[in-house]
Amino acid sequence: MTDGQPISDGQWISDGQPISDGQPISGDARLPAAAPLPPTPGAACPVARSGGGAPYRLAPGGAGRAAADAVLREAGAVVPVLLPGEVPAVAVTRHAVLREVLAHPEVAKSARHFTALHDGTVPPGWPLTLFATVDGMTTADGADHRRLRGLVTKVFTARRVSALRPRIVELTAGLLDGLPGSAAADGTVELRRHFAYPLPMGVICELLGVDAALRDRLHELSNLIVGTSGTAAEVQAANAEIIAVLGQVAEARRADPRDDLTSALIAAQEEDGDRLSARELVGTLLLMIIAGHETTLNLITNAVRALCTDRAQLELVRAGRASWDDVVEETLRHDSPVAHFPFRYPVRDLELGGTLVPRGTPMLASYSAAGRDPEAYGPDADRFDVTRRPTTRHLSFGHGPHYCLGAPLARLEATVALEALFTRYPALDLAVPAEELPPHPSFIGNSTEVLPVRLTG
Repeated sequence: MTDGQPISDGQWISDGQPISDGQPISGDARLPAAAPLPPTPGAACPVARSGGGAPYRLAPGGAGRAAADAVLREAGAVVPVLLPGEVPAVAVTRHAVLREVLAHPEVAKSARHFTALHDGTVPPGWPLTLFATVDGMTTADGADHRRLRGLVTKVFTARRVSALRPRIVELTAGLLDGLPGSAAADGTVELRRHFAYPLPMGVICELLGVDAALRDRLHELSNLIVGTSGTAAEVQAANAEIIAVLGQVAEARRADPRDDLTSALIAAQEEDGDRLSARELVGTLLLMIIAGHETTLNLITNAVRALCTDRAQLELVRAGRASWDDVVEETLRHDSPVAHFPFRYPVRDLELGGTLVPRGTPMLASYSAAGRDPEAYGPDADRFDVTRRPTTRHLSFGHGPHYCLGAPLARLEATVALEALFTRYPALDLAVPAEELPPHPSFIGNSTEVLPVRLTG
């Protein structure tokens, strides 16, 4: 099935395919059906009326992401969706409500609150299980979360991140040196593969003490996990393998401590002597490997695509009217590296954004939709503008107690990478029109699958 092809009485919107047989979410409370919508004028992926406004099925690809996000946002601040395996959920699409949810004291991260995971609704081998059940900060609440985050922040400090700048500059220069040699016969360079990926992956693996020989395989496994188009068997196998590989990394550092973050995490302890358990350590490494490179990979890719699509924005930077920091922040807002991030759960029936969300309903943080919310960023929220000075801060790194610990590192990597790239290759441009770039096959990550460029325009 392809984007834009009619199915029965509805149409794809890429991330929101209306279905006609929606099920209630859980518990005694019920989510109202999304209001049926007319086609969106000018959108690449219009929505037709379908099935009385039933939930939207999240498709694996991101083609027409902006149009899809607009449809979901118009449907409501909290929108019923279906996850793979016909698992009901909601997407939180508007900035103000998402900000409320991210810091809400009665919205949890622990899967013990995930009703469908325990009542048989979630099928065996469900491909998103790891997001809900991995041991670590992303699935912990309250005192347990504070303990885990505290142990990590003891070693992953602002000083440690700042000290990485010279190495990031060095790695960036080496990758830029190699780009001409990576060109295909037609002169194009796949920038995502040869620059946007190896930089953050190299940095996070060096930081964690992961051998270079493991990096490409870890990226392949990470892609399978974050991508939402693989089969249940493929994702299960990827989950098992990446946990096994990171378990081996942890054991190697336990036996032979070095000057790396994994060794420091093993040694870190709280005042009462508490340490990360073996499972928590692997879960933390998993979080840092995936979030530590996938997010920045998408951020760099999306920024290059935006600047090449609207070169006037690039000229504003060159003229000193905007900084590379501004480019990074506007990219995070306008084209968030993460589209719909799983999971959070209300611990009781909660009214959020005018919708009653039943206890235990899995909730997706729809960062890409919230980033273009006109209520937060004005009527031109869809426009990429590096001189924008919004009074509302974007949420792409989260908000509240689970705010991304890696945000300073991602910002540092992206600003160094973008400035160096366009300084070295000032005429760099897309090799194909932006609208022809295939989407990353995921409703979690938000980017293109490839980024072919010409270094000399």
